[in-house]
Amino acid sequence: MSAADERLRRWRLVLGGGSADGTGCGLEGVDARMDAALAAVYDEGGDGDRRQGGLGASAPRVARWLGDIRTYFPSTVVQVMQKDAIEKLNLTRLLLEPEMLEAVEPDVHLAGTLLALNKVMPDQARESARALVRHVVRELERRLAQKTRAAVSGALDRSARTHRPKRVADIDWDRTIRVNLKNYLPDRNTVVPSRLVGYARRQRSVQREVLLCVDQSGSMAASVVYSSVFAAVLASMRSLRTSLVVFDTAVVDLTDQLHDPVEVLFGTQLGGGTDINRAVAYCQGLITRPTDSIFVLISDLYEGGIRQEMLRRVASMTQAGVQVIVLLALSDEGAPFYDHENAAALAAMGVPAFACTPDAFPDLMAAAIERRDVAQWAERHLAT
Repeated sequence: MSAADERLRRWRLVLGGGSADGTGCGLEGVDARMDAALAAVYDEGGDGDRRQGGLGASAPRVARWLGDIRTYFPSTVVQVMQKDAIEKLNLTRLLLEPEMLEAVEPDVHLAGTLLALNKVMPDQARESARALVRHVVRELERRLAQKTRAAVSGALDRSARTHRPKRVADIDWDRTIRVNLKNYLPDRNTVVPSRLVGYARRQRSVQREVLLCVDQSGSMAASVVYSSVFAAVLASMRSLRTSLVVFDTAVVDLTDQLHDPVEVLFGTQLGGGTDINRAVAYCQGLITRPTDSIFVLISDLYEGGIRQEMLRRVASMTQAGVQVIVLLALSDEGAPFYDHENAAALAAMGVPAFACTPDAFPDLMAAAIERRDVAQWAERHLAT
């Protein structure tokens, strides 16, 4: 096949055929089957030239389609196509069938959809769903746990400053030079350090309290999955006291289940209203050491409770020394929808509100532990 023919073939697959694509290129064999799999979700049909897409309500047809896309496309593309099919073709009901769950490609978005269906799921399907969610959690832990522990452990060590470092390796030379610049000797072109600044060795006692407060409304599904995994990883570190609280109009403390993030996820109830004020009030009562506490609110900030009271509680926490961070989303889904008015009100009181990707979250926690300016960190690391 010539380069020109290959370009026409690719454009034909992108444009979907019919008189509007302008390629005049026909497809056969594997290409035709790939095109049919794409058409099932993305062809609109109805104009005479376009083929009608859709998978109907047939479980066998959906199962065949799932098998086809896993054959012809890489897993990252399969995950996007599954998500689009569920949303565009309303296949949610079919996910309640165990054979469907065995055919799909596990990913965060699918896990979130299953968690939202948890309460209406038949027992047999629930076991298949639990296995799928466990697979997703295991993959996320493999990807994120080591980086999180390394970033947080390093930050805890660096945050424990001492003026009597026990080893040369513990001396923070940059800070030591800065505090001793007054002792610079021009004739010798050197600084005489009268005061050392270094890192203390890691302490065994709890150094920080971390509270993750997660909105479990339907739009936050991916954030709930990622938050549960991160909370479980942080809870495994002895230098941190980690709490996980999820909320809609009610508040549920899942801290005692953090040894198993799958149990945490099946303890959530995605959907429903939102009462941020009630959740913040509950978390405020958990804080015992304000100046050593990091409160992370993960929410789109659409408040169904008492807005002004929520803002007053956040202000009170910051004034007490709590480091408050608001994440509009903790996911890879791009720019989230959120309440701009509440985000602006929080920013006005010095509380940054921004979306964060899972890969950036460990570094965010490190910055918070070291008491760095989190707003500046976000500008540097999350700028698009």
